[in-house]
Amino acid sequence: MDNQTDILLRKIDELYKADVPELVYERAKLALLDYIGVTLAGTEAMKEKVKEYFAAAQPEAGIFTAIGVSTKCNLKDAVFLNGLHAHAMDFDDGTNAGIIHLGSPVFSVLLPLTQRCQADMKKLLRSAIIGYEMSYTLATTIQPRHKEMGYHATGTCGVLGAAVAASYLLDYSEEERKRAVAFASVSASGMLQVLDDGSELKPYNVAKAALLGLVAVQMAKCSFQVHANPIGGERGFLQMMAGDASIRVKSPKQEGRYAIERAYVKPYAACRYCHPAIDAAIQIHKAGTVKITNIEKILVKTYALAVNKHDHTVIPTAASAKMSIPYGVSVGLLYGKAGFEQYQEKYLHLADMEKLIQKISVEADKDMTDAFPQRTYAKVEIWMKDGGKMEKRVSLPKGEPENPLTPDEFYKRFEELLVYGGKTAGDAEQIWECVIRERDIRNLLAGLGGRCFG
Repeated sequence: MDNQTDILLRKIDELYKADVPELVYERAKLALLDYIGVTLAGTEAMKEKVKEYFAAAQPEAGIFTAIGVSTKCNLKDAVFLNGLHAHAMDFDDGTNAGIIHLGSPVFSVLLPLTQRCQADMKKLLRSAIIGYEMSYTLATTIQPRHKEMGYHATGTCGVLGAAVAASYLLDYSEEERKRAVAFASVSASGMLQVLDDGSELKPYNVAKAALLGLVAVQMAKCSFQVHANPIGGERGFLQMMAGDASIRVKSPKQEGRYAIERAYVKPYAACRYCHPAIDAAIQIHKAGTVKITNIEKILVKTYALAVNKHDHTVIPTAASAKMSIPYGVSVGLLYGKAGFEQYQEKYLHLADMEKLIQKISVEADKDMTDAFPQRTYAKVEIWMKDGGKMEKRVSLPKGEPENPLTPDEFYKRFEELLVYGGKTAGDAEQIWECVIRERDIRNLLAGLGGRCFG
């Protein structure tokens, strides 16, 4: 049987060596800025827990910058904390087809390593582009079966993406890259039960993926003999993650588009499955045709994967709110917004919020299910106490590549995230210019420390 690992790595290498269109580099810059914004904001959201981590772990000091952390860290802690903070608010980029967050594991490893090897901005971006490609290619190969088995692809495929990205940043040989992939394949893990019952452990899957990606790259320099085909084979990655060793790995750059071009940017601080319904609710709010006090009941129809574990109306924590379609629809209808502010604890138990949430039910629609992931539909139907009814249908929520944020919307979101994370509007402008103008990355890293400390 053909060697799936060798085939994939050869295609990945061919893509890395090919000329990258300037538009793809520009998209990678936005991906980096998005990562910086959500990670800095995540440090504020998790600052008390991080203090507890420093107190318990007592990590050794180092020379590396973890985004938003004022204390200089050792390499492993910098990577781990980057990953933890990057997914703290569930605001990081991803794709529907792969059901995966792409940037958070990859950039969490690349930024500290860039500080070590002093790579330039172009090398960082090129490595990120190929890391996105590796993660996305594997995720789309094994989804949706992977999710149905209970796996979080960001924690599994993300390890391999991070390892491949780092191996290119560090100029590894072909043999060393394959060893890194072998170690990453053995390391890959991440369960979706972290979403359930108010659990706050979902960011840990990203932190762990980033850290294990780093360790895989470090171990690749050792002379361990690895399996010839860690991705394929009877007991390899594909069998482990999808229950089927006969699956053929898809090719990178599917349909002629880089994975990084396929990534959405989240306008709402919730699981992407909630976004079509939130979009519809916000449109209803802006139309001003519905009085909240006149609502009798609400039905949300959407695709099946979005219903499972996302239809709950009991919201014990902010993490639970991010996974709840009823909560997202409620904030959309009440406030016309669903940003990180609306997902803070103080909103969860407001009387108007709790009352409205209990009026909302969610059900799967066959046509919408069949259309996923090419389209992510939702329809919000509202019945009024006076006998009236209205509905709003969304097929392509804001933030998808085909329905992107405008440049002004993107920058405003970026600035708001940085200010929430302890920076000023002036800092945001300087960081933005550093990335867009491809300036010395050391200046960028120097400006990414923060007020969060151990």
